[in-house]
Formats: sequence, structure tokens, C-alpha cells
Amino acid sequence: MPMKQSGATDPTVIDEFDGGVGWIAYPDERMERASHALSVDGEIWVFDPVDARGVDDLLADLEGEVAGTVVCLDRHTRDADTIAARHDVPVYVPDWMTDVASEVDAPVERFGRRLGGLRAVTVKDGSIPPWQEVALYDEPGGTLYVAETLGTSSYMVARGERLGVHPMLRLAPPRRPFSGLDPDRVLVGHGRGVLGGGGDAVRAALASSRSKAPSLYLQALRSMLP
Repeated sequence: MPMKQSGATDPTVIDEFDGGVGWIAYPDERMERASHALSVDGEIWVFDPVDARGVDDLLADLEGEVAGTVVCLDRHTRDADTIAARHDVPVYVPDWMTDVASEVDAPVERFGRRLGGLRAVTVKDGSIPPWQEVALYDEPGGTLYVAETLGTSSYMVARGERLGVHPMLRLAPPRRPFSGLDPDRVLVGHGRGVLGGGGDAVRAALASSRSKAPSLYLQALRSMLP
């Protein structure tokens, strides 16, 4: 089971916009784990959250009540159960995602193609490499949340990229799930989001995924050298 954080720090607030907010609970982490909350149709959904002192204040600033926390990647249980329990709501998990419910200490609800006003997009369904991920899309609001396949943390973006494909998926990026999506903003599970021209950023990231893979791998190698 993933190690639970104490939530004793003040979060670094990122990705603030009308109806949504993101935060990084531990800004010194190399992984740059980002958490987000989005208000859609009067319901607040909290995506892949890492707890921290002040998170509830961020949620209180959004319109509506917390409807649930959502696990969007099979290894992103993070503190979803802690925050769900505090707000007396379930942890939501896609109905096809396995090996997650046993990892959270809270009631679990399953969802299919929709989660409230959000469209659920299956990104990876467990094929090689082992990986189960769902993206959530608020099409009217123009917001796409991607947990892991896309990100902006330092180890995920090559030079010149606003948004990058995860290193493990660089040579075979999942293009089909994102076909036809044109969000204004893209929120990610690692790093700050792209708050303008999100659709162009997604298309560019997928288009350059293979060609920029060598430079990204070299960049990662250099970062590990003394």
C-alpha cells in the first residue's frame, strides 16, 4: 500500500481558474505530485489528491459541495481515502480498474463513461506496460485532467515542450483516447497544468513524443549524474 503522507505542510497552489484549483503538497519532491479539484454542475470532484494543511480551505472556495475523490490511475490512491473520509463522501474508481479498492480505507463507488458532469476517457486499460488510467473531461468548461500519461514535471518534458508524454510511453504514446478532444486547459497529475491552448499542447506532445524521446532520456541520465 502506498505510504500515506502526514499532510502537515501548506500546499503550493497552482492552476487557479474559475471553477478549479490545483496544489502541490510537497513542492520539493522530484515527482511534483499535483492534486486538483474541479467544480462541475455544483459538484466538487477531487482528483488524485495528496493531503496538506489548507486543502479544505481551497475546496471551500469552489462552488458546491465535495461529491467525492477520484482515483484516476491505479497507483494514484495517494490520500484519496483520507480526504473522502473527512468530507463523508466515497472514493470513486472506474468500473474496469482493478487492484484499487483494497488500497483505500473508505467506501468505494464505481463509475463508467460518466462521472457527474464529467466524461470519462479510458487512456490505458492494463495492457503492456501494466497501466490503468482514466482521463476526465469537462467539455463545456474546457478542462481535461490527465493523471500520468501527460505531464509537465521536469522528468516528463523535453526542451521546447509545454506538455510531455511519460517517459515509459514515449515510443508508443496512446493517441486514440485524445483524438477529438480540444480542451482549453489541461491539468496533470505531475506538475503545473497548461491553462491555455490545451488542445494544441496535447496534439504537440503526442506528435513529438517519439522524436524527442532520445533527448528526454539523455536529459534524465544527466540529472542522475553527480
